[in-house]
Amino acid sequence: QVQLVESGGGLAQPGGFLRLSCVASRIIDDDFNMGWYRQAPGKSRELVADTASNGKTYYTDSVQGRFSISRDKSENAVYLQMASLNPDDTAVYYCNMRGTGYDYWGQGIQVTVSS
Repeated sequence: QVQLVESGGGLAQPGGFLRLSCVASRIIDDDFNMGWYRQAPGKSRELVADTASNGKTYYTDSVQGRFSISRDKSENAVYLQMASLNPDDTAVYYCNMRGTGYDYWGQGIQVTVSS
């Protein structure tokens, strides 16, 4: 079993920034993706950003140029730097780790963008 612990959420003003962190309790193998999903009220969960073991990253269109995902292999951690936040970014953000035969989720952390 792997536990993913998220931190860094909270309230931000429009145009502001937040940094989310996710630390995994252990690593199963060397080939896995870590990423961030989000779910806004009344909407489906969506992939926000993802990073593979080879360094390849993905961003959904709505956050391209505003969010940055990074990974610290020594800390078993993944980070999401969010800038130019807007109210549409309000959601519960979930950390995800997935590889061959496994798929783990964090408990989720609230991000609210409001003036």
